[in-house]
Amino acid sequence: MAKTKELSKDVRDKIVDLHKAGMGYKTIAKQLVMETTAVSTSTLTNDEFDRNAPRICGVCGDKATGFHFNAMTCEGCKGFFRRSMKRKASFTCPFNGSCTITKDNRRHCQACRLKRCVDIGMMKEFILTDEEVQRKKDLIQRRKDEEAQREAQREAQRPRLSEEQSQVIATLVEAHHKTYDDSYSDFNRFRPPVREGPVTRSASRAASLHSLSDASSDSFSHSPESVDTKLMNFSNLLMMYQDQGSSPDSNDDDSSKLSMLPHLADLVSYSIQKVIGFAKMIPGFRELTAEDQIALLKSSAIEVIMLRSNQSFNLEDMSWSCGGPDFKYCVNDVTKAGHTLELLEPLVKFQVGLKKLNLHEEEHVLLMAICLLSPDRPGVQDHGRIEALQDRLSETLQAYIRLHHPGSCLVYARMIQKLADLRSLNEEHSKQYRSLSFQPEHSMQLTPLVLEVFGSEVS
Repeated sequence: MAKTKELSKDVRDKIVDLHKAGMGYKTIAKQLVMETTAVSTSTLTNDEFDRNAPRICGVCGDKATGFHFNAMTCEGCKGFFRRSMKRKASFTCPFNGSCTITKDNRRHCQACRLKRCVDIGMMKEFILTDEEVQRKKDLIQRRKDEEAQREAQREAQRPRLSEEQSQVIATLVEAHHKTYDDSYSDFNRFRPPVREGPVTRSASRAASLHSLSDASSDSFSHSPESVDTKLMNFSNLLMMYQDQGSSPDSNDDDSSKLSMLPHLADLVSYSIQKVIGFAKMIPGFRELTAEDQIALLKSSAIEVIMLRSNQSFNLEDMSWSCGGPDFKYCVNDVTKAGHTLELLEPLVKFQVGLKKLNLHEEEHVLLMAICLLSPDRPGVQDHGRIEALQDRLSETLQAYIRLHHPGSCLVYARMIQKLADLRSLNEEHSKQYRSLSFQPEHSMQLTPLVLEVFGSEVS
């Protein structure tokens, strides 16, 4: 017992010194616990300091809640010791101070319970005064308030969409859903696809390209490596034929047999109608003059169709799947509508690249609207107004990307690059369309809407 009192006096002296040096009681407690663990009078074993070991109150054996006043105790013994010290209580044991304190009988003998508290190292110097308790509460509350303020600042700095931007996106998504039928049920109303008949040189090349995909379709994965390998093979096969001339079908006696032209002409005409419907629902589009609306639609329709067709593009065999087998279109099918690989090879590359971006639907519809509202289209009059509409869409797209792709600074740039790719595809498409439409036997297969949109230059 003498050893306990002597050690306690040393500890008290140290507390006074540390406190005079400006150290807070909480810091003092942590330091003393570390220093006195090896030699303290506490009966705690090394196992009780193990985080995974059950923590037991050194006074009564109940479940401990932590270190209180320099000893591992339960909440009950912590409160008992604090009250006893504050009241300067003096207890007497009726059994000569030999009571064993347990969870069940700890209330029976306050004297032995208090003695046990002191024996395990509990110290009244660690008890805060009422003023210290209040200061501690104030400090805790101040820290909570500061953390709440910091969280509010972080929340204010987080990327977010304005109410207007959210509404624009919702409008475009709804417009897309209303003008894009992913069941492709209307395709049955087109003139039927005819894939038989004489095979042109361009169609023969396309068949070779398509068989390249089919040969390994079972093992073809969506990984970037396998897609890139396919595209490299696609390009290599195209180069094998380049010595045969840039217009491979020009000398073919059977070049007039474009069996897929009627069906694909109907498909394109249908797609143009849907693009027009989509455009009319873009915020601000209908406020433009009729002349500017027409100029924008004529110049951008094929680009928006190419963007939309990515939804049906299949990476496994590089085809467009629009429902049943009759409406699964490969490169070979499109060559039978008069187009050559000078258009189709970069088109497939474009579709693969766009697919690999894994765009959200919201990003896809914004990209279509930005594509359509380009102020540099031929025939546009009110450049400033159209540019303002496009800028608003671009800002919305960038805000959406910041929100959903944090840290991905290249996503927007890659999407805008796709618009540049579409311009090149549009130019090649126009060239091939003019070549096709100059032949009466082919132009008569086209619909009035296709002739109107693609047939006349916008001045």
